[in-house]
Amino acid sequence: MHNGWHMTESGTVDLHDYLRVVRKRWRTIVAVTLALVAVAALVTLGSPKVYQARTQLFVSTSGSGDSTQLLQGSSFTQQRVKSYSDIITTPTVLTPVIDQLGLDVSADDLGSKISASVPLDTVLIDVMVNDANPEQAARIADAVGRQFALSVSELERVSAKSESPVKVSVVRPPSTPDSPVSPNPARNIALGLVLGLMLGLGAALLRDLLDTSIRGERDVKDVTEDTVIGGIMYDADSAKRPLIVQSDPHGPRAEAFRALRTNLQFIDAATHPRSMTFTSSLPGEGKTTTTANLAISMAAAGSRVCIVEGDLRRPRMLQYMGMEGSVGLTNVLIGQAELADVLQPFGSANIQVLGAGQIPPNPSELLGSEAMNRTVRELENMFDYVIVDAPPLLPVTDAAVLSTITGGTVVVVGCDIVHKEQLSRALASLQSVNGNVLGLVINRVPTKGAHAESYYYREGYAPQSSDRSRKDRARDRRNEPAGV
Repeated sequence: MHNGWHMTESGTVDLHDYLRVVRKRWRTIVAVTLALVAVAALVTLGSPKVYQARTQLFVSTSGSGDSTQLLQGSSFTQQRVKSYSDIITTPTVLTPVIDQLGLDVSADDLGSKISASVPLDTVLIDVMVNDANPEQAARIADAVGRQFALSVSELERVSAKSESPVKVSVVRPPSTPDSPVSPNPARNIALGLVLGLMLGLGAALLRDLLDTSIRGERDVKDVTEDTVIGGIMYDADSAKRPLIVQSDPHGPRAEAFRALRTNLQFIDAATHPRSMTFTSSLPGEGKTTTTANLAISMAAAGSRVCIVEGDLRRPRMLQYMGMEGSVGLTNVLIGQAELADVLQPFGSANIQVLGAGQIPPNPSELLGSEAMNRTVRELENMFDYVIVDAPPLLPVTDAAVLSTITGGTVVVVGCDIVHKEQLSRALASLQSVNGNVLGLVINRVPTKGAHAESYYYREGYAPQSSDRSRKDRARDRRNEPAGV
């Protein structure tokens, strides 16, 4: 399923997807929830208070004490009482009430404040009156109950001389309410909380579905089936320490580069490419630092490595490695210098660096020339690995051109920098020239949050300090638990 959502075998969304969204978008959920709770509180404070007075009426029929007649009268009353509840809000009852209390409202307006209900299988009528004034609500309820009894007697009387067979009695007189029935702060706040959580979760899910940023390995797998051969953790100080394998050789990022080196040895084992192009979709994804640190890791393992600064537009490799070079690859390609004369050693004899040289006006043509092909082949004969740092794929075609010359291409994917559509277009540009994609390296992998990946041990595994005394080490061995 796209956008990081995965379906189970039964076709439902995995619960882990929802939990991941909650962890990732918890700020959105909290913000929406607090907003709805605040709205509910404001509505509660701004709503007028409404008080409710209640009276209860009992409807009976007159007749003899014969049990049969009593049963018939009871059935008659239950059938009639349903109609009586509708009569309560009619002008027949309410007009006399308005006159009696001196109210400045119409019968329809007063009827909108009154409701009546009949409990199931009873001859009782519950009358509720709502009003902003609690005393007024009680007076209206009392007047309605008394007037309704008179109105029913008049309606049920067959003739002026006969008595009404139906009698209405007030069994629960109204009392002045102490607290309003509306607004209900607890109910409104709870409703705002529930709605806020639902809307917040919906907004979080929508944001996650619309978010096309690549934030981890699962996002990369939504775009391509190419192998992810490594992940490098995010480090806010990476700009100050670009060559982390040298500056912190025992740290988790250095270990990640060594793991990448190991994984590369098993990629495309049949042909075992000697030359590789390292590129990315966009600038800033970390391809140059990845290239340099990987080369240092390879050299530390005993391989002879050549780093080629193949970015002839914005070269940064020599700057990161603390080297200078006015001549380099471009001078070799146009025949102004010999390859052996422009190679520069770095650190140890196992690493040689070929700088970009002077920036040419036609980088793509030079990198795709036969001279470049010969240069790469010559370097393959001289070194175990030739790693070319190429420009990003989307702005220019240089990396796609180089992919047809080297043995394979590694695409560096910078989390929170590139989007899925951009990575897809970058990989498509390599496919269009039949470039051999060796794999993808995910850079700037989050170490916290929903997208944290476990490519590394966070604390590293540094060796024991050599300046510790034999006495200290002996004490450690004595205190060491069995089986370690």
